[in-house]
Amino acid sequence: MTGERVMSCCELETERLLLRPPIEADADALTQLANDYDVAKNLSRLPHPYTRADAGFFLEKVKEGRAAGTDFNFAVTRKSDGAFLGGCGLHLREHGYFELGYWLGRPFWGHGYASEAARRLASFGFRELRAERLLAGWFHDNPASGRVLEKTGFVLTGADRRDCRARGHAVYCHTVTLTPDAFSQTRKQAA
Repeated sequence: MTGERVMSCCELETERLLLRPPIEADADALTQLANDYDVAKNLSRLPHPYTRADAGFFLEKVKEGRAAGTDFNFAVTRKSDGAFLGGCGLHLREHGYFELGYWLGRPFWGHGYASEAARRLASFGFRELRAERLLAGWFHDNPASGRVLEKTGFVLTGADRRDCRARGHAVYCHTVTLTPDAFSQTRKQAA
């Protein structure tokens, strides 16, 4: 199911974060944080180096994807000061399921922001998009991302090789799936 019924501009809140559609004013912070090889090497489509032109192209694609109901990208911002921390989103894939993805700038690693954003994004996918399941993946050499997905309730379903633009080659990737029931169980256990 696509997200055609979902409003074109929505904000999602957590205790510490506001997830909102990225805007032009985010371009400088986006460029600065994404232009870090240690960030880019953990993402499939992020080029390295990452330029202001890349940020402009991304912001245009965000509008197109949201309008089509196929891509729901969010800027991850901190509620206390509005700081831009990174991005997350749900992206409709050819098999009809949404894939969950996220990234944070290096200064914001290790504070629990990725887990907080992933949980809220999964809730959005199941409640607003009525997704039957969510998919995700993490590169073998990024176990911190695997822990974020595991805490959200994703379970290992396989592995494949995914292209990584920043590395310039395919990388071994663990694939994981989250169902509404597993997500509900994880939320109950966390409470």
